[in-house]
Amino acid sequence: MARYTGPVCRLCRRENTKLFLKGDRCFTDKCSFERRSYPPGQHGPTQRREKYSDYRIQLREKQKVKRIYGILEKQFRIYYERAERMKGITGTNLLILLERRLDNVVYRLGFGSSRKQARQWVRHGHFLVNGRKVDIPSYQVDVGDVIEVREKSRSIPQLLEAMQTIERRGIPEWLDLDKDKFRGVIKGLPTRESIDIPIQEQLIVEFYSK
Repeated sequence: MARYTGPVCRLCRRENTKLFLKGDRCFTDKCSFERRSYPPGQHGPTQRREKYSDYRIQLREKQKVKRIYGILEKQFRIYYERAERMKGITGTNLLILLERRLDNVVYRLGFGSSRKQARQWVRHGHFLVNGRKVDIPSYQVDVGDVIEVREKSRSIPQLLEAMQTIERRGIPEWLDLDKDKFRGVIKGLPTRESIDIPIQEQLIVEFYSK
């Protein structure tokens, strides 16, 4: 499967917002977006103000969400179609489905410094869900699920380092973390109010509704 392998800070500058793709570095003064908050490319610093079309605004919002969660177009479209079939508001349903991904939950619990690192931990089989190993990043968690780090994986330096910075990011109210036991519990499903990422999901709905 194709993946973007270029400099990730370039993506933040392209979307003109922090996507928090480099973990704890994004919270420091080393963040490239803070130092160069203009579009990448030869003409980025001198780019003139343009009047963007509705299509471009909607496209950029979709691309931003895809990059935040690390999802390619085909899979993202599947999530949208699933959200559209669910009861409720399509845009909100879409965000909730993305938040319920196992790699995102691992990141939200502080076991990974970024979603990319959390996805790698999951793929390598470092996590148990309700006592069973799950190595599928897109696995959808549900209320009552228990996510924990496998016993033999609890001494990984990068994982321990990520856990030390969780206070800076905070844990969503729908999750409960026991750091001493390397365990998290899904207390409830995420709500739109609990998703603190600056996303205008209605623009994505409008993009796919054309």
